Amino acid sequence: MKNLFFMCVLHITTLTHALNPPIINGDKNGSISGIVLDANLKEPLPYVNVIIKNNNGATLTGGITSDDGSFNIDNIIEGDVLVSIQYIGYKTYSKPVTIKKGNYKVNLGKIYLEEEAENLDEVTVVAELSTIQQKVDRKVITIGKDLTTAGASASDIMNNLPSVNVDQQTGNISLRGNENVRVMVDGKLSNVPIAQLLKQIPSTSIKQIELITNPSAKYNPEGMSGIINIKLHKNTQVGFNGNLNIGLTKEIFAKFNSSIDMNYRHGKFNFYGNYGNNIGKYDNFGNINRLDDQSNRQDFTFGNNNKSHLYKVGVDFYMNDKNTISFFTNQNIFSGKAFGNTVITFPGEPVQEQIFNNISENNSGQYNLAYKHNFDKEDETLDIEINFNDYEQEEVANFDFVNFIFPQNYVDHVNTDRNRTTINADYVNPISEKAKIEAGLEARLFESNVDYFSTGKTFDGEGNIINTPSTDFDYKRDIYSIYFTYGRKTEKWSYQAGIRAEQVNVNAKALRLFDDNATELIPFENNYFQIYPSVFLTYSPSEKNAYQLSYSRRVDRPGLQQVNPIREWSTPLISSFGNTNLQPQFTNSIETNYTRQFEKGSITAGVFYRIIEDNISRYVYIDRTDISSGKVILSFDNFSNTSAYGFELSSNYRVAKWWSLNGSFDLYSQTQKGITEYLDTDDLPNATPEDIVREEIEVDNVIWNLRLFNNFKASKKLSFSLFGLYRGQQKGIQFTRKPMYFVNTGLRYSFMEDDRATFSFNYNDIFNTMQFAFEGRTPYPSRGDFNWESNTWNIALSYRFGGNKYKALRRKSRDNNEKSGSGGFL
Repeated sequence: MKNLFFMCVLHITTLTHALNPPIINGDKNGSISGIVLDANLKEPLPYVNVIIKNNNGATLTGGITSDDGSFNIDNIIEGDVLVSIQYIGYKTYSKPVTIKKGNYKVNLGKIYLEEEAENLDEVTVVAELSTIQQKVDRKVITIGKDLTTAGASASDIMNNLPSVNVDQQTGNISLRGNENVRVMVDGKLSNVPIAQLLKQIPSTSIKQIELITNPSAKYNPEGMSGIINIKLHKNTQVGFNGNLNIGLTKEIFAKFNSSIDMNYRHGKFNFYGNYGNNIGKYDNFGNINRLDDQSNRQDFTFGNNNKSHLYKVGVDFYMNDKNTISFFTNQNIFSGKAFGNTVITFPGEPVQEQIFNNISENNSGQYNLAYKHNFDKEDETLDIEINFNDYEQEEVANFDFVNFIFPQNYVDHVNTDRNRTTINADYVNPISEKAKIEAGLEARLFESNVDYFSTGKTFDGEGNIINTPSTDFDYKRDIYSIYFTYGRKTEKWSYQAGIRAEQVNVNAKALRLFDDNATELIPFENNYFQIYPSVFLTYSPSEKNAYQLSYSRRVDRPGLQQVNPIREWSTPLISSFGNTNLQPQFTNSIETNYTRQFEKGSITAGVFYRIIEDNISRYVYIDRTDISSGKVILSFDNFSNTSAYGFELSSNYRVAKWWSLNGSFDLYSQTQKGITEYLDTDDLPNATPEDIVREEIEVDNVIWNLRLFNNFKASKKLSFSLFGLYRGQQKGIQFTRKPMYFVNTGLRYSFMEDDRATFSFNYNDIFNTMQFAFEGRTPYPSRGDFNWESNTWNIALSYRFGGNKYKALRRKSRDNNEKSGSGGFL
């Protein structure tokens, strides 16, 4: 990819000088001409870069070949020059030429370019084994065939990565034990919910996954634990190409997923399109046992029937050597039906039951326009990008109650509209061979509206039953930022320092409408300015050893659900709401890493330490509108400063030609603080606010994870995998999660010509040990567990088509730039 980017820049630079030739002495100008052909097919190659340089390597002028492969470069100043002919997928041709008296018109004749095998079909160049590389500001995991055997989608293989965990029930992703992480695809945020998006991306479409735990000032500072960037394969093959993936997963219900991505490259245009779907039912069940004097048992059964369709189409237009314009749109259509019931058993009383049905539909769109300009200086670039996202959701939830005096049956209606606009400009200037500066501007404009209407009843705080008030919640957040970084590299040392400044303006209001048409307005405003510095230092005493030290300041802005005052979810005894007045928390993070390369692998070890200001955590309190029932409210609040630290160790090693492994160990510790309330009375039906006891809780939480992924190569086409994970106990404000472990197996078989087709089979959680078991402390002592469809088998088939070297296409399909579509989903 480095070669690809470098050649793209050279191509753009060449066209720039062709359109803007330097002012020279017209009396001593010469010209160079010739014809460029494919060395194997002996056919002309159009749109090939022809670059004329001086003795210092600076570009003087240049051009591109025409449809018949010919070129003629005029206005070349007298003297010694170097002719460099460069084309993606071919070896560079260089020839010194002297423009002088008697040799002002130089004809090089026929020039044959030889192809480079490693660049012919990048989409299929997938290593057998995954590798881990520690760079100055990120850990890069290159996904090999061994990890793609681990599962059909990105969500399936995430748990195989060091420091990454995926909640199998919610799909939430965490890095270093913290869910405050930003997930990007090819460097861009998506408006598609992350859990939904990860299930849409086929594992075979992933080239690399970057774990950016201490991002530089160039990146947005959101996310305590950093950024996870999923980089997809890019199809550089000429003509029409594509990949088809289909899969089936089953334990209780069947779940289907499929995807197809295609691209067609012709002349100055590159067209690409993708489609993927995920369709199926999901089953979840569990229980909570209350262990105090008010003992009861809640049994939960939940299911989902979801259909998700993701589309993407785009085009790249290479105007000339200086200017490129790209556009794509990404559309996601989702429909889901949730169903389930909660059974509550009190000793000696009739069983109570809440029956739940939910229908939701959402459509989301992303529209991205990007412009790239290359200056005359090599690698000096300006990128301008406009990205717009919109999201619409309609949700209707029915709650029916059996043997309940209160609450009564009701229906919730929730309509959500939100949009995000991002405009950014990035400038890169290599001021010398060893130093580079980067600078940029960005505006991020976010707006959300949530309308809530319910047919339910509630209490007004004085014991009177009233209709649940309707709520209209508007939230707007605008962020304006500027950044600057400076980097320098010597033989053994490299460093980068940067600073980012941001102005944030937040305005929110919740308007509640009551029975008598009375209204209650809850406004919120928070405007603040912050500086986010970052420093990176790397020392490489040899090719086999590297040391890194880095520091950055980051922010966790409250998520929409954390500030939304509308009820997120509810059971007869617990409801969850956001806190409109929630403030952001800030993190100062320092970490150091060491990487050692071996002949058969590598090992990376690192430690980090964080200081967290205005820590956001859970707040559990008694529902003042219904004290006698013992119902509690879950929300969020800011607490005093806290700290966290961790240790990570990861390695990839080839034990034998037929056996390779990836292993990792990570340990994290964080002091968590929260507030909880409970009723200090045995007379629950007559409880009053005076019986409420408020308690601040502090928990020192240490959690560790161990992963080991084995890949066994039976033959050139057949391989087997064995993956095991142990996740240690985790303490929280509300409960302590018990340890959990599971073992997955799989096989992968490649067939057909050039291994175009691949069949894989996976059997996950083969001992059926994967469950969320816990012991709770607040709001009352409890014990429980939740289970889902983890003991599943999956079959998948992947087929690559196109990519043939048709002679008829070779003349017209060659592109004059190698930038391409994503080859996957964003």
